[in-house]
Amino acid sequence: MKKGKKLYEGKAKIIYSTSDKNLIIQYFKDDATAFNNIKKSTIEGKGVLNNRISEHILNNLSQIGIKNHLVKRLNMREQIIKLVEIIPIEFIVRNVATGSITKRLGIEDGTVLDQPLLEFCLKDDKLNDPIIAEEHILAFGWATKKELEKVKKMILRINDFMIGMFRGVGIKLIDFKLEFGRLKTDGKTEVILADEISPDTCRLWDTITDKKLDKDRFRKDLGDLIPAYTEVAKRLGILHEQSNVSAVNVTKLRPLKKRK
Repeated sequence: MKKGKKLYEGKAKIIYSTSDKNLIIQYFKDDATAFNNIKKSTIEGKGVLNNRISEHILNNLSQIGIKNHLVKRLNMREQIIKLVEIIPIEFIVRNVATGSITKRLGIEDGTVLDQPLLEFCLKDDKLNDPIIAEEHILAFGWATKKELEKVKKMILRINDFMIGMFRGVGIKLIDFKLEFGRLKTDGKTEVILADEISPDTCRLWDTITDKKLDKDRFRKDLGDLIPAYTEVAKRLGILHEQSNVSAVNVTKLRPLKKRK
């Protein structure tokens, strides 16, 4: 498959066209950003780790019936994905109160929620991704009621699965961001999971110590995030078991399995 021209460049990824009009290539950058791009840096190896972790999670979600845009990983930094029309909403799922919600509502940091809390943000950097209500989404046609109902059911399933997956490797899933897109095939439109799921888009805390294993390490200057991301990959079984995994050996990720 031939890689074509650059279609879009975001904070963490670049999208390229391919010789197949229904497929595109997603490239994971090493750029790290926070606070709507006010704080930014380049962290070598971050894109490689996010590519592999997101691939692993999306493949596992596929196995439980969650359709998503991933076709396959091409190499250490690129994936082939289905071309979708992204719904301009960020769906935030919270299992524990931390971050912006504690500041907005005066909630004690670390408060465990009785049930998952779903929040909606409009995807618009110029407006700082404002939080919105479901009524806004329907009133301005960003998604239909039917699409929202389907997305919310998928989100609950995804959250249940990911809580269990991370709990099994000693990690608490605090909150995470999801995006969805419309896939058009044979004249029909279907909403599927899109974007990525990685330590860039999830808050992940060690079960015992509450050590942050996500992008909060960059946001809050808690130390290098590569060892934390590497730890997540290692616990998920993506890295070979090693006593001392560092940024230098992210290249020792398991190779792609040959497809029959």
